[in-house]
Amino acid sequence: MRAARNPAAQTRTAGRRVLGLRGRLMLFVSLMAAVTLALVGLLTTQFLPHRYNQHIEARLSSQCELLAGMIDASGEEISRRTPWGLELNAGFWQQVNEAIRAGTLDVRGLCVEVSDESLRTVNYVENLQPCLLHPGAGSGFGGLTAPERDTEEARALRAEVFSSGSLTRILTTSSGSQQMVVGRLAHEGQYAVLVSTSLAQIGEAGVVLKKLLPHIALIMGVFAVAGAWLFSRWFTRPLTELSAAARRMAQGDYSVRVTPHGRDEVGRLAEDFNQMADEVAAASQMQRDLLANVSHDLRTPLTLIKGYAETVRDITGEDTARRTEQLNIIVDETDRLSALVNSVLELSKVSSGAEKPQPVRFDLAQLCEEVAERYEAVCAQNGSRLQLELDGPCPVYADPAMLERVLHNLLGNAMHHLGEDGVFLLRAKRCEGGAVRVEVEDHGPGIPQEELPHLFDRYYRSRSDAGRAGTGLGLSICQAILRGHGSRFGVQSELGKGSVFWFELPPAPKEKP
Repeated sequence: MRAARNPAAQTRTAGRRVLGLRGRLMLFVSLMAAVTLALVGLLTTQFLPHRYNQHIEARLSSQCELLAGMIDASGEEISRRTPWGLELNAGFWQQVNEAIRAGTLDVRGLCVEVSDESLRTVNYVENLQPCLLHPGAGSGFGGLTAPERDTEEARALRAEVFSSGSLTRILTTSSGSQQMVVGRLAHEGQYAVLVSTSLAQIGEAGVVLKKLLPHIALIMGVFAVAGAWLFSRWFTRPLTELSAAARRMAQGDYSVRVTPHGRDEVGRLAEDFNQMADEVAAASQMQRDLLANVSHDLRTPLTLIKGYAETVRDITGEDTARRTEQLNIIVDETDRLSALVNSVLELSKVSSGAEKPQPVRFDLAQLCEEVAERYEAVCAQNGSRLQLELDGPCPVYADPAMLERVLHNLLGNAMHHLGEDGVFLLRAKRCEGGAVRVEVEDHGPGIPQEELPHLFDRYYRSRSDAGRAGTGLGLSICQAILRGHGSRFGVQSELGKGSVFWFELPPAPKEKP
């Protein structure tokens, strides 16, 4: 009886099913749009006035420093107070007016004044209305300022400049608007330069932006949802195709393939899926072929074993010679069956990685000599001859036991394809770069070119091997072992002249001193 599922887990699973990848993408894009809008609103209402005030202060300071520099550069008094009134240096103020007309001294939207130590205005230009310093005044340097233009607030600001040397102040008018005033001393402290302007623009801009923000939010929300929907559809379509293809493959349709969209990560995922599908289809076909072939080879010896065992039991009786012959057949078929099972198990262990190479440094040429010695008795019995060709010591870094299996499989394969001369060869030689190449050559009938790419496939037999003894897994075992060593391998063959099976091992690493 199955245990009841956790309700909380079922709720989370249902939530994940309802809000899929496309839903999460739409939610993410919509949230990003909301966060962006909130940041814009925060910057507009909190940081924009501060940055605007810094910009205005920099502009006022630059114009104030420019006029103060002109006064310092004049080298003489720009005004003088006498019992009869204020006398101005006409030449200096003409230079100032020329700088204003040329735009060098930018007084647009500004109130600019120069005062002396008496805290009264010497001269001014007024392009700001209303102005805290000169209410109701006109514009233009060169005219005298009436005494009523000098307000108490203006005198206080001038006094602060003369006492501290500089001034930066934000003032509020009677109407509630704000103005910024910047002041500097000039001509060794004899004159004070004041420049002011209105800050009403930023306040008005803030009010307008606050009114527009809800409309902007609505428009951005609509576009964000629409854009998120289109983006999520474009992004998830390849994944949806991959998911559908994976379901079809899970149902046994190994012919399904997907079309890669682009060269990005999703496109590479589609290519990997197609490659996986090819491998799975090939493995499935190989499995069917293997089962069919192995079941056939298993059925034959089992049928013979059962048939001869029944014959021995029911018919042979006291015929000792015949019973011995039949029992020998049972033993041979049992040996054949055991060899087949052992080959399948060996291939399975090597291919699955259950049996991994244990590499050591050794001389492959010496291993070839030892393996060749074991074939002397067999060659003497069947009249063949194994010719050994070694090119001096061949140091390698590999698993000697596994390579011995490879040599035995290749030599056993060559013995089944001897030519008329009865000679087969085993050679080992060093190549450029320190690699070692091993070749097993026979002078048999050769292999057709169209069969060469399939020789190392599991349970594949060429047409020339039909009816021969063996499991058909020897070359597949060789392939699995050599791939585990990172070795190159292959076969060269020509009809009527024989075949050469070869593999190359990379050079052995140098021993540490």
